[in-house]
Amino acid sequence: NVRGIESAQEMLASCIDALPVDVAVCAAAVADWRPAAPGNAKLKKDGGASAPLALTENPDILATLSRHAKRPELVIGFAAETDDLIAHAKAKLARKGCDWILANDVSAGTDTFGGDTNAVHLIDGAGVESWARMGKDEVARRLAARIAARLAKAA
Repeated sequence: NVRGIESAQEMLASCIDALPVDVAVCAAAVADWRPAAPGNAKLKKDGGASAPLALTENPDILATLSRHAKRPELVIGFAAETDDLIAHAKAKLARKGCDWILANDVSAGTDTFGGDTNAVHLIDGAGVESWARMGKDEVARRLAARIAARLAKAA
């Protein structure tokens, strides 16, 4: 089921509308911020003055789904980090309330963005499972297999 959305608010509403589901894989990189007051006119240059742009936080879709009354059986998030990968991912897991975080290093030289391979770390309440660098399609297959195993165990 594909749903067209144009904002983080619409994405959150669409996700909630889709509940109940067994698994939520929150892989979208939604912007953390949006304009506080979207305008309907172009912002003109003003001879070197700062852009008059106030920002407000977008909704936290991962945390909202993790705490929702119709919470999925398994909620998975992602952490793209440039430093202290495991520590930041563990903190995100605790802060968001999800079940798993897949963390990956996106710092310069890793070729994670724009490349065909990735090295991820699956982090859950039991610890960290580090996966060797592999094709992104293989990462997806391995994640799907882990999800299936978790759901089978829960059944």
